[in-house]
Amino acid sequence: MSIVARIMGLENFRVVLVRPIYSGNIGAICRAMKNMGISDLALVAPKQALNLDEARTMACHADDVLNRRREFSTVAEAVADCGLVAGTSAREGLYRSHCRTPREWAPRLLEAAHSSRVALLFGPEDSGLTNEDLAVCTQIIRIPSSPEYLSINLAQAVMICCYELFLASGNAVPPAEFSPEACSAMREKMFELWREALMSIGFMKGDKADHMMLGLRRILSRGQLSEKDVRIMVGIARQVMWAGGQINAGAIEEGGPEHEG
Repeated sequence: MSIVARIMGLENFRVVLVRPIYSGNIGAICRAMKNMGISDLALVAPKQALNLDEARTMACHADDVLNRRREFSTVAEAVADCGLVAGTSAREGLYRSHCRTPREWAPRLLEAAHSSRVALLFGPEDSGLTNEDLAVCTQIIRIPSSPEYLSINLAQAVMICCYELFLASGNAVPPAEFSPEACSAMREKMFELWREALMSIGFMKGDKADHMMLGLRRILSRGQLSEKDVRIMVGIARQVMWAGGQINAGAIEEGGPEHEG
């Protein structure tokens, strides 16, 4: 079991490729699996001998997943130790009508993976899973796509399903903001400086200042302002005031309007 799988809690998921054709796709699937913390790969009756060089090229840094792959003669053998078996299909039909999206099935599959192994079945690139393949499935997954072209590349389909599991597992935690959110007093000081700075360069006059500042507040309130953000904005305001003073001083020296009267 890989370190990644242990960390992510997805060690009980197995990706099963039924009668795969292209070695490049198998390698790309290994990469997608490793990206999403899944490491158990099974191949069922590949249609041609695996070209390891081609597969390794597409696997990139997921050689460990590729090297640990196992091959089986039948789907039944590949999923014999699994509880839930979710098969993917883009086709419609009487026995495929209870399908759901990967996002809808993810919580149920994750729940089952706490106590037993769960298999994700993907059919061959040219035809997909047959009714006989789907007969062993407890769930059917359909990835939403444009009606103009429903078929999705095999490696991409694996990535979408594994991504939804990874996301639903709660491990996709975005990095926290390094700088804390600025307090009200800090923001108000920033706005005071910006009012002074914009007045200093003539961007706004006294009778329009309140209206313009409301607009500036609205713009800067659309996202979170951290203390670091506010310090940057304060620095810009001070530089604007300095530049405004330099401009005004130059105009006076040259006998500009400020010098008259």
